[in-house]
Amino acid sequence: MTSDTLKKAREYEERVSAYIMDAERPAFHLSPRVGWMNDPNGFSFYKGEYHLFYQYHPYSTKWGPMHWGHAVSRDLLRWRYLPAALAPDEAYDNAGCFSGSALELDDGRQLIMYTGVQEHLSHDGVRRDLQTQCLAVGDGLEYEKYGANPVLDGKDLPEGFSRQDFRDPKLFRKPDGTFGCVVGCRTEDKSGSVLLFESDDGFDWHFVTVLDRCYNEYGKMWECPDFFTLGDKQILAVSPQDMSAVGLEFHNGNCTMFLIGEYDETAHTFDRQNVQAVDYGLDFYAPQTLLTPDGRRVVVGWMQNWDTCVSGPEDKWFGQMSLPRELSYRDGRVIQNPVRELDALHGRRVSYSDIPVQEELTLRGVYGRTIDMTVTVRPRSECGYTNFRMKVAAGSQHYTSITYTPLTSTLRVSRDHSGTNRDFVHVRECFVRDRGGEIKLRVVLDRFSAEIFVNDGEQAVTLTFTTPLSADGISFQSQGKTVINVEKYDITPQ
Repeated sequence: MTSDTLKKAREYEERVSAYIMDAERPAFHLSPRVGWMNDPNGFSFYKGEYHLFYQYHPYSTKWGPMHWGHAVSRDLLRWRYLPAALAPDEAYDNAGCFSGSALELDDGRQLIMYTGVQEHLSHDGVRRDLQTQCLAVGDGLEYEKYGANPVLDGKDLPEGFSRQDFRDPKLFRKPDGTFGCVVGCRTEDKSGSVLLFESDDGFDWHFVTVLDRCYNEYGKMWECPDFFTLGDKQILAVSPQDMSAVGLEFHNGNCTMFLIGEYDETAHTFDRQNVQAVDYGLDFYAPQTLLTPDGRRVVVGWMQNWDTCVSGPEDKWFGQMSLPRELSYRDGRVIQNPVRELDALHGRRVSYSDIPVQEELTLRGVYGRTIDMTVTVRPRSECGYTNFRMKVAAGSQHYTSITYTPLTSTLRVSRDHSGTNRDFVHVRECFVRDRGGEIKLRVVLDRFSAEIFVNDGEQAVTLTFTTPLSADGISFQSQGKTVINVEKYDITPQ
């Protein structure tokens, strides 16, 4: 039975979304139907379609009491909105339905597991909301909350672990068909950890182990964990809050990381062997993965950063999801590339080979704000070059720049001329693998964002901007002599 709270949200989004034009949105990245969006939730394949739910406050473009928005797609790129799936309408989630996940049960129903947040006034008069894990079951459109919610609460936690920071369950099926779930939690030393729970049927859960923990090394709370196999490695993905910078690998604030290792299914132990940033840009957080029917591991993230969430009073929506990316494992790193479905949206092609670059240069046909462009740069003389810079979303006053400096093997992205007048972080740098001055950059633009895939996916660098759509120029410049190859496709999602 649909609650009055959920009915109200559905009626509101149906009415207000009619006034948002497609041209005001990203063309092939999911944005909220109305209002506010943050974390991807319930990323799954069900009944022949990809389902992507999301943290959602329909009534404003600011964070508020969390609902679950809902959209479906057959190709991971062209999305169709469905009515909001969840609303904070029970005592155990009256302060919000926080992040979670979804998978298909053996009987054909779709199971959702999410964090319910309950207002709690402690004995000292301070509000300390309690977080528990809850279930809902549905048919891909309508979902009914489980009568025995919550299924995991404070009594299921190890001693000393936080009931206030216990959230973001990620479901998975084990090889024997039973269910596993990883949940983020704070420990007795006030830093992040990931807890592993198991269930025979998806409804009755029990604690198994602390899968990994931070010990205050990588940020504080570890949000939005994910746990999956990639190649011959097991990957634990987490999103640390309050991170301190570690060289150019991890930046201050809210980060994302892959913990790469091996998992012993019998002993329930995870042997962490390496740590890698998921994205090296300005706007990427809380990623979640799914396994496609053809066996690909695909990840999507919230294409935003908590420290730069600025929207104007007239905005109709805020937040968008990243391009879904295929993951693989190569040479000790997790590799990310745009899903292959993007190729089907390629329109007009423009190609150039062996173009010398020094002074700022534009190329006929190389422009646009919805494009997929690959640029390969290499030195034109034995002396090499000092740096190479590409400007995108460029006009008479605005541009976003991508700069490679071979001497230090660093890539720098900057949106400080993109049109914003807010004083938050606009620049990010990262190290890339030295290839003798050569670098390959695949740049996907979608109106208000750029996603850069470096050297066939060795790194991903993401940023958003609010540059007027009339600024659609692209230019190239180098200090020293370079030669570039360019292949550009317009993206036509209709």
